[in-house]
Amino acid sequence: MGAYPNGMTSPSNGAIADALDELGDLYELDGAVIHRVLAYRNAAKAVRDAATSVAALTLEGRVTELAGIGVTLAEKIRALIETGEIPAAVKLRERFPPGLLAITGLPGLGPKRARRLFDELAIDSPQALREAAEAHRLRTLRGFGAKFEESVLAALDAGAAERPAHRVVLDRALAVGELLCDALRALDPSARVELAGSARRRAESVKDLDIVLDSPALLDRLSALELIESAARTSESAARARTHSGMLVELRALAPEQFGNLLQHMTGSAAHNAALRERAVRAGLHISEYGLLDDATQTTRVCAQESELYELLGLPYIEPELRENRGELEAALAGTLPVLVAPGDIRGDLHCHTTASDGRASIEEMAQAARDRGYEYLAITDHSATHGFGDDVSPEQLRRQIALVRAAEAQIGGIRLLAGSEVNVLPDGSLDYDDELLGQLDWVIASVHTSFGLDSDAMTERVIAAARHPHVDALGHLSGRLIERRAPYAIDTDAVFTACAQAGTLIEINASPDRRDLSEVHARAAAAAGVGIVINSDAHSPGGFDVLRYGVWTARRAWLRAADVANTLPWPALQAKLKRSR
Repeated sequence: MGAYPNGMTSPSNGAIADALDELGDLYELDGAVIHRVLAYRNAAKAVRDAATSVAALTLEGRVTELAGIGVTLAEKIRALIETGEIPAAVKLRERFPPGLLAITGLPGLGPKRARRLFDELAIDSPQALREAAEAHRLRTLRGFGAKFEESVLAALDAGAAERPAHRVVLDRALAVGELLCDALRALDPSARVELAGSARRRAESVKDLDIVLDSPALLDRLSALELIESAARTSESAARARTHSGMLVELRALAPEQFGNLLQHMTGSAAHNAALRERAVRAGLHISEYGLLDDATQTTRVCAQESELYELLGLPYIEPELRENRGELEAALAGTLPVLVAPGDIRGDLHCHTTASDGRASIEEMAQAARDRGYEYLAITDHSATHGFGDDVSPEQLRRQIALVRAAEAQIGGIRLLAGSEVNVLPDGSLDYDDELLGQLDWVIASVHTSFGLDSDAMTERVIAAARHPHVDALGHLSGRLIERRAPYAIDTDAVFTACAQAGTLIEINASPDRRDLSEVHARAAAAAGVGIVINSDAHSPGGFDVLRYGVWTARRAWLRAADVANTLPWPALQAKLKRSR
């Protein structure tokens, strides 16, 4: 890194987080205990997500207020601020070739496996890795095989070792965007301030934030906000800013009477807006963020509300989640736009974890939290016996868990507790509990947690076998993806949807913001194929139920109605639809 040049007073939150991440990778390369490595990675996340300047907090002696930042880490951050380097990182870098760290970020690698490649095959750079993969030398190591070689070459061809991720998953973007909107409203309580762009359309990830205001004077006050690292006016009606968390923000402001035009324009998507403009031109109208120009009269109509603009175009209001040019204009013209499912339609959650596996709360605590949210039912679905990551539930423990769930339901009252399991689907499609034990459960969700590298045919057969199992009620997080972090595994989703429709097996939209799996495209296709959908939080703590809105947003982007989502039903009605009941 080197020392910071004159004029740069302190590193950004992103730079500090990158330095801590690098230090964690270096320690893992060096063989440090995993707890030490995780400490740096958790600290990096806390810094990256911090809304205010971590450098300022450090110099004020307050950085230890952030979760996961203790005295030792605070000293390292202070050194980075004052000298441009963390001394421990300097020493560790000297032990390894510069190119070795570059390959740790490749899919399927990481520092530990990169160190093995270095120790056993002298691979110390992306180029050396490519040469070894092309010469089929990687498969000579235990745990590395031909498929890994193929994935390495594909990743190198895609530039994965050089190109960092540039999109931010929606929950982290919203955490910044909502705080920023609140801060702007606090400056002028009479102003209208709204998130626009892909964040308002509830896309899975965003490259920046768009904010629309009806008070241009607020653009001059951005630099006063604690959240903002830098800001500048780019025109009379626009400004650009960067937050301490590294988010880029585009801001536009027009008069209150034009707010609806501007909000619609800035919400997009580009494809939706282009289709809308084409329709307007055919009617002799021109749309812009400033208003709706009538060519015949040369008059411009302005709209304080978005709904007014759609009405002037002869259309009903189109929800932001649908504005992707996927048939929404045609449906609006035909009067067939769906009434989309809403968070308040969900009556129960059918996927959560407790301390019996990898959750952080008891059955009673999770049940109480679900009841307090107004849920009528909750399925306790701890991981099964071969989850593969520890903290899973043996058959004997599951039998005890069933009794504990029944007892908790009687103790708490006011909510139906279902004894369930998230059962691992083994590579051959079998499940890791026997049928007798599965038959004692109220609810079974089957998920793939291991052996992601199967080819499409094998993975498809594996998942279809689980879908056809008489005790499997639903498939969980079907593609195995992690947004912006892990690609979906190879699978023929259409074949799976057909099998589920035939078997009466539901498919989950997992609401975890990093998953949102099924994706909106697959959820729409599954519903069209006649598959019932459930929206689950996959909560691992009481606060984890809050993410359900991300699953609902995926369902809305998939055009789903409440009738398409099984857990909008009361439990007796849903239970009657399950194949085990039929």
